[in-house]
Amino acid sequence: MTESVIRNKPGMASVKDMPILQDGPPPGGFAPVRYARRIPNKGPSAMAIFLAAFGAFSYGMYQVGKGNKIRRALKEEKYAARRAILPVLQAEEDERFVKEWKKYLEYEAEVMKDVPGWKVGENVYNSGRWMPPATGELRPEVW
Repeated sequence: MTESVIRNKPGMASVKDMPILQDGPPPGGFAPVRYARRIPNKGPSAMAIFLAAFGAFSYGMYQVGKGNKIRRALKEEKYAARRAILPVLQAEEDERFVKEWKKYLEYEAEVMKDVPGWKVGENVYNSGRWMPPATGELRPEVW
């Protein structure tokens, strides 16, 4: 549509001759603009959230403490069983050591039979202290 049709003026007219047509507010005015901060007060308060988090944390720590007590009891039971069986294991090791030591002394006597003044089983370091071998079997064939 042309300007002449809108303003009911035939042909070209000067801008000054045209009637003033200006946009304005609707009758009764515009609705008020909301500019205030309106935060809905739905949901739990800050104190309720804090108490719920504190309760969850406390319950978790309680469960950790219970688990620690159970784990400590199982560990103590394991150590008690080890302490109970230790003398049996030590006796078996002593028996094995004595058998190996006798074999070693027999082998030493056989090897050193031609050496005059050799005493079988005597410590060559003469320290006065008896020390068992560090670990493992006494196997002369490896030496």
